[in-house]
Amino acid sequence: MKLDTGLSTRNLRDVPAAARAAEAAGFDAIWIPEAGNDGFLPAALIAEHTKRIKMGTSVAIAFPRSPMITAATAWDLAGLSEGRFILGLGTQVKGHIERRYSTKWEAPVPRLREYLQSLRAIFKCWSEGGAKLSFQGKYYNFSLMTPFFTPARHNFPNVPIHIAGVNEHIIRLAGELCEGLHAHPFNSPKYLREYVLPNVEKGLQKAGRARKDFEIQSTAFVIVGKNQDEIEKTREAVRQQISFYASTRTYKIVLDMHGWGDVAQRLNEKAAKGEWVAMAKEITDEMLDVYTVSGTFDDIADKVKQRYDGLLDRVAFYIPYRAGTDDAEWAKLAKRFNG
Repeated sequence: MKLDTGLSTRNLRDVPAAARAAEAAGFDAIWIPEAGNDGFLPAALIAEHTKRIKMGTSVAIAFPRSPMITAATAWDLAGLSEGRFILGLGTQVKGHIERRYSTKWEAPVPRLREYLQSLRAIFKCWSEGGAKLSFQGKYYNFSLMTPFFTPARHNFPNVPIHIAGVNEHIIRLAGELCEGLHAHPFNSPKYLREYVLPNVEKGLQKAGRARKDFEIQSTAFVIVGKNQDEIEKTREAVRQQISFYASTRTYKIVLDMHGWGDVAQRLNEKAAKGEWVAMAKEITDEMLDVYTVSGTFDDIADKVKQRYDGLLDRVAFYIPYRAGTDDAEWAKLAKRFNG
């Protein structure tokens, strides 16, 4: 299991320093959330200012972008980073696609399937110097590529693609067509073991692929501090965040796995009324213990490995490393995972 981290800043000017610090600390990859910022621009800065660390979007929202636009950006980043870039994509949910992005919402899994297939067709075309482009689907059609618009070839055309998924059909799609799955931070070992892994395997089997060639990654709710006071303070912030995620109907399966499906309805009703503080009270200490793992810098590595062994191939802590805060502790922690 590799230890990654999330990008700790949304300010592009601060990205180079944050990336160099994460690389020096020993993290294997930096994941870039698309929350209040573009998901791709920081990747270019990370690639330019580091030499070893991988970087990926976690996740870029697919449907508001044409696959051709996404392909061009990913192709450039793969070349700039010399193969260190991972393209992480997600569907988002209906409300955000329609009301935040003003984009049509339709059949998300079939549409994402075509999105992935068209990306592969475009990458293949470019890897062959602009050979005939031909992809015909229900949602996407690509049939034109001229020399003027064909990017320069490089040695890293097989851009790894990970998709985010919570429910069975999209998890199977990841196993069938992608190199990895972004398991949602709102997860539990039971959900990963009994729901995610079996559906990943079904997708892999459909494509005749092996589990060893596939990565499951999560920016999980791992809470770490120097002492119990720090841990408890962070646990309360995470309680609020979990209540936000659990209010989304799409994520109800994670609660259903533990018999807490009724909580999802109550949270959804409170969210609709903007009762954000009250929502956190729905997340009991028992639930918090199921969906998070807490510890000090001395014992958190063992706890995370025990919790996610055989379930995750990569893990990042939901609250990322920030340069200048407990640097030595984070470096020792990264060494425990990454060597």
